[in-house]
Amino acid sequence: MLRSGWTPWSDDLAEQGNALQKDLQSVNPEEFSSALLTELASRNDRFLTGIEKYRSHTYRRNLPVPPPLWEFGPVQLQDFGATQTNGEAGKPVLVIPSLVNRSYIMDLTAERSFLRFLASQGMRPLLVDWGTPGETELAQTLDDYVDGILRNALSVAVETAAGNPVPVIGYCMGGTLATALAVLEPEKCGALVLLASPWDFHAGTGGPPAAVTTGRPILENLISVSGCLPVDALQSMFFWLDPMLGWNKFRALAALDPDNDQAHQFVALEDWLNDGVPLAADVARTCLFGWYGENRPAKGDWRIAGTTIEPSTLNLPTLGVLPANDRIVPPASAGALIEAIAGADTLTPAAGHIGMMVGGRARTRLWAPVADWIHAL
Repeated sequence: MLRSGWTPWSDDLAEQGNALQKDLQSVNPEEFSSALLTELASRNDRFLTGIEKYRSHTYRRNLPVPPPLWEFGPVQLQDFGATQTNGEAGKPVLVIPSLVNRSYIMDLTAERSFLRFLASQGMRPLLVDWGTPGETELAQTLDDYVDGILRNALSVAVETAAGNPVPVIGYCMGGTLATALAVLEPEKCGALVLLASPWDFHAGTGGPPAAVTTGRPILENLISVSGCLPVDALQSMFFWLDPMLGWNKFRALAALDPDNDQAHQFVALEDWLNDGVPLAADVARTCLFGWYGENRPAKGDWRIAGTTIEPSTLNLPTLGVLPANDRIVPPASAGALIEAIAGADTLTPAAGHIGMMVGGRARTRLWAPVADWIHAL
């Protein structure tokens, strides 16, 4: 196929493909095929070796779970800073993660914990841990999550702060939900920190993704049959954001000493990535078809409990974090939310969506700047 000129399957690769075609004109086809198969077999072997290293690794997450300040079914408001080292209680901060992944990405290991860092800086992070949804939770709507659970969690946080408004931090989808909460309860929110929180779901993507448009009948059938959006379906969607990621990262793991810190961090993060939970049917339909398909938040057509969620109505200190290398939430999508809030500050760390939270430089690129911004309020 290279000899016949079949290379520009991607416009971005056309120039490189044509150059490769010229380079191969003097190469013996049989020798080239043999060398190619040998290289592919070697890479495949390293990939499988990496997977085996991951599966057999001895690391297990054993961080103690902080005591819940409040509970509602499987949902807990976990208290990461009830008492500081000086014996005084820190200032409460409500932290809202995404519904799609486990909340402990913010407390991955003792060394890579955003929440424990905030606690060390004199704050009292109160994490909304969604837990594992049961039959009742899988029947809930996004209204139930925001107008019910998050409103109650915010009230508990405010009571803990002696009735004063508290800063609210939202990560990814959690930031989108935090924005809705702030619109519903502006007097209880002292500030907003929105970490890569999507808003304009067509910005930076050229429109709705094909998985949502052409794949909608399949997704609708899957949700109807399962009563939720299953974990495997969510994992598949993340896979297609970068199909080569798994191939590359497990080959890299194969070359690591399993006892070094880099290997331990790899396993910790991979365990989190594979520890997903299903998404309630109504929430899945709202997010997939209402957000990604119809772009309702950016169009001013997203409502919670009958209230249109208009970020332009917010008048409170806001920090928007737009990681420059984010492939999960394009900076343009999260940036649209920050632009809609008057006077909002912006931080653009040189990191990806997950790397900004748990990467080797997360402390200097995200944790410390966020803590400094909250302290300066």
